[in-house]
Order: sequence, then C-alpha cells, then structure tokens
Amino acid sequence: MRNEMSFSFSSISENEAFARVAVASFITQLDPTMEELTEIKTVVSEAVTNAIIHGYGSEPHHKVYIDCVLYDGEIELTIRDEGQGILNIDEAREPLYTSKPEMERSGMGFTIIENFMDTVEVISAPEKGTSVYMKKQLSKSKTVYN
Repeated sequence: MRNEMSFSFSSISENEAFARVAVASFITQLDPTMEELTEIKTVVSEAVTNAIIHGYGSEPHHKVYIDCVLYDGEIELTIRDEGQGILNIDEAREPLYTSKPEMERSGMGFTIIENFMDTVEVISAPEKGTSVYMKKQLSKSKTVYN
C-alpha cells in the first residue's frame, strides 16, 4: 500500500523543528528503528535549513515544501524551495563547502544527507529554486497499515 503526505510552511528557522517532527510522525507507521528515525529527522533538518538559509536567505515570506511517500518499506522524501537556486550543484555537494561562510556554516548538509539516505538527487535552477529528492529503504520494511 502507498501512503503520502504533503505540506508547506513559512521559511523561518523555527519551522525546522516542526518539519522534522511532522515527517518523523508520518514515517512511524513503517516502524523504523530508532537509528533510522534519527537519520530521517537529521536529513529533514539539514534540507529544510538549506532551503531557508541558502534558498531564501532567511526571508520569512516564502514557503518550504515537503512531500513524503511511503511504499513497500521505502521512504521517498522531497524538500524544495522556490528560492535563488544553486549555481553549481557539484560544488555545493562537496564536504565543507558553504555559500555562507560569514554565518559560520559547516558545509556538511549534503554530505550528511548523502550518508543517511540511499539515493539523493538535487535539481536546481537559478531564481527558480531547489528540490532535494531522497529515498531510503528501511531495514524492517514492516508496514503497520495494510
């Protein structure tokens, strides 16, 4: 069985915790391990923070969008913004790269996301935004719904 949810929220950093908890609550129906749940929450935090800080420059009058699909023990997660986009995706995915060094950013967001997810695809266009598409197969692959 397939189950999905979508939501959006204002691009303010206080909403990062909301996004993390909302996705974690939704995926609990797949009965993830505590480690998997922590990894998914971390991935959501990283991608949402990137959208807010790098996509919009912390301007609060924009939206961050999340789509989550559960299917056969797999999570498909898309986090996107309609912000400034990424000029060089390969460079942005390099460990320790940050476009905001003045904010003391670590530049490890994409590295963390790639380590915790099975598949990561980044699609971006200048002034049109960025979509981060991720997949992860859970180890138990046990669904609570039928």
